[in-house]
Amino acid sequence: MLGAIIGDIAGSVYEFSNTKDYGFEMFPYGSNFTDDTVMTMAVAEWAMVNDINADIEIQTKLLENIMVDMANDIPCPMGGYGVGFNIWLFHPEKLMDYRTGKPASGRCPYNSWGNGSAMRTSAIGWLYQDMETTLRVAETAAAITHNHPEGIKGAQAVSSAVFMARNGTSKDDIKEYIGMKFHYNLDTSWEYLHRNYGWQSSCQNTVPQAIIAFLVSDDFESAIRRAISIGGDSDTLACITGSIAEAYYKSIPEYMVEKAMSLLPERFIKVLERMKERGYCSIW
Repeated sequence: MLGAIIGDIAGSVYEFSNTKDYGFEMFPYGSNFTDDTVMTMAVAEWAMVNDINADIEIQTKLLENIMVDMANDIPCPMGGYGVGFNIWLFHPEKLMDYRTGKPASGRCPYNSWGNGSAMRTSAIGWLYQDMETTLRVAETAAAITHNHPEGIKGAQAVSSAVFMARNGTSKDDIKEYIGMKFHYNLDTSWEYLHRNYGWQSSCQNTVPQAIIAFLVSDDFESAIRRAISIGGDSDTLACITGSIAEAYYKSIPEYMVEKAMSLLPERFIKVLERMKERGYCSIW
């Protein structure tokens, strides 16, 4: 959770001004949270009150209400929502039903495979006690908008990686499970990505790279630096990498925690406090 937020903030200024410098300045002037943090907090708020045994329509409607309320309550100071998701949030009357090609009657999924479904699900990896539930809730959190198989897969991969990391699973076992379960190639070297990777917005071209950055890291900060310095969608990459790295290393440099906490509105801080009560092992 906090690791995802810190990754988002650290990557915010590099999203459209990529750096390949591993020693880049951390939190330069203008660094702030983006839509990644806003939606991460929305999913966390939902997951803490959602009844996973309720009808899927009830669960989905509750998530929709919280996501829309959060987006309206707390505008993101950096970046912005993707075009499709922006329409879903703020202009649902313009939505088209991709299955019929006709105007939709209210908010509906739009078959996206974008990485927005993956970056918002880290809380799910913290809140549940078994993998089956983690995967099921991650699918619900993704499919409200990103119901393309790749969109769902990305959300499940991140949630399950966080789940395993917080429960002490080794990096080798995390890599094996994610690779086999989601058919992601996690054997690409970070050095290759550093030389060749560019801006991508899809789950299938963001989530594996973010996980690789975690796998080759030595600690939380090096994970963030690995994620951002390959270039690409830096805030989302580091948001995903940071969520897994926090769960695995269970330690974040104090200066990074202080920076993040200084930027968060009260509603986000309350979400984090409630997450702690539900078992999130926060280090702050």
